[in-house]
Amino acid sequence: MDEPVLEVVEVSKEFPGVRALDRVSFRLRPGEVHALVGENGAGKSTLIKVLTGVHRPDGGRLLRDGRPVVFGTPIQAQRAGISTIYQEVNLVPLMSIAQNVFLGREPRGPLGLISRSRMHAMAADLLAGYGVTEDVRRPLGSLGVGAQQMVALARAVSVDARVVIMDEPTSSLEPREVETLFEVIGRLHRQGIAILYVSHRLDELYRICDRVTVLRDGKLVHTGPLADLDRLALVSMMLGREIGDVRDHGVTGFGEDGHAAAETLLRAEDLVSRHRLAGVSVTVRAGEIVGLAGLLGSGRSETARAIFGALPLDSGAVVLAGKTVRTGSTSAAISAGMAMLAEDRKADGIIPNLSVRENIVLAALPRLSRYGLVSRAKQDKIVDIFVERLRIKISSPEQKVSELSGGNQQKVLLARWLCTRPTVMLLDEPTRGIDVGAKAEVRKLIDELAAEGMGVLLISSDMEELIEGADRLMVLRDGAIVGDLRGDQVTEGNVLAALAHHEGDADE
Repeated sequence: MDEPVLEVVEVSKEFPGVRALDRVSFRLRPGEVHALVGENGAGKSTLIKVLTGVHRPDGGRLLRDGRPVVFGTPIQAQRAGISTIYQEVNLVPLMSIAQNVFLGREPRGPLGLISRSRMHAMAADLLAGYGVTEDVRRPLGSLGVGAQQMVALARAVSVDARVVIMDEPTSSLEPREVETLFEVIGRLHRQGIAILYVSHRLDELYRICDRVTVLRDGKLVHTGPLADLDRLALVSMMLGREIGDVRDHGVTGFGEDGHAAAETLLRAEDLVSRHRLAGVSVTVRAGEIVGLAGLLGSGRSETARAIFGALPLDSGAVVLAGKTVRTGSTSAAISAGMAMLAEDRKADGIIPNLSVRENIVLAALPRLSRYGLVSRAKQDKIVDIFVERLRIKISSPEQKVSELSGGNQQKVLLARWLCTRPTVMLLDEPTRGIDVGAKAEVRKLIDELAAEGMGVLLISSDMEELIEGADRLMVLRDGAIVGDLRGDQVTEGNVLAALAHHEGDADE
């Protein structure tokens, strides 16, 4: 058996308040395609950054060809033969294709000057093997995203790489480009180059990967041959659920749920967004909590963002309370009676330097203003109402929102949107990163909103939260609905079965 080209031995990494990696070990052998999988927060990104010199581990060690190594910077890792292709192309769009391929290692002539003719000839010859036939003198930014990804791959391999890390490499590729990528991976495999392949697409993993390492909550769950795991076992490991009798569950032929007679508040029809959504349709009735379940990258958040106008659509329609809402416009969605709590409250939610009062009334300012002036008395009244109703723990409405706990920050954001008197609430991970007590309070509030007749679209990576909180569950995979679970069919087993099922199962 080949000795590992790269080995991770009980590596740990901590950040303030978070143990991102907890004694993780795995081996990468020459010529193998090794899948690295896990949900959000599993530790995949941190492990990649340790391998590429962005982070130094707090414990454990790295071995390169059996010898201990320490990478203090990404350039040190690259010199050791470790290259990375990120999901977002990190090259220089205004420079030529050839310059990007050879950036920092340009071929030079006898006088030490860069030889552009040699660089162009070498780049054209190299890129031909990756399906890129454009003039290498063109700016990189003039290429499509897929072709740019191929240029990034060619550059990564051409630096005498022994290990290539691919982070979601097909997320922006067309089917033809995906096939080219897989051909390149096959060639690298035959050349003995090891590939660490990060992807949420199970079909891809089972097609090209030899082995798999599963991380969950910063810990190693499993490592071994991928052929030894069926899809259901792999999904169960990623989510931390027992397989149990899941194999006996079906995911079709469900009856009507208890909200069949209620008014349909939200109807999203055939939402299509290139590389993100493939014809997703969702309905939410008055008083109904509809959950969106799926693995990382399945299209859960993208569906909510598309409905709310924050994700451009190629086609599809959104109808709220019987009226068509202009897609691609968050202001149109808000005016129609929609509200959305974003997944990342720090990046897309709270404004940390503003007070609790200012954060709460932000979305309601147009309604509170008269001739361009905002009534402070109206602001204070609204803030008092929602601080009391949501039991937000503050010393004063003028306290900075950044000083609150995560749970109270989340309540402030909920209060902000409730100020707008929405008909439908889109909640993306409403209880992530808050303590147990705050989670219970937020869940209770969601139930109360539904009981008052509001429609709720709930996204969560917490399976228990979805099953306990949702009246109906839509299961997504690769940007498409693969399960519609209603009433008694809303079970953990049915969700896992839908996530793991694929078209070829019946023939196996």
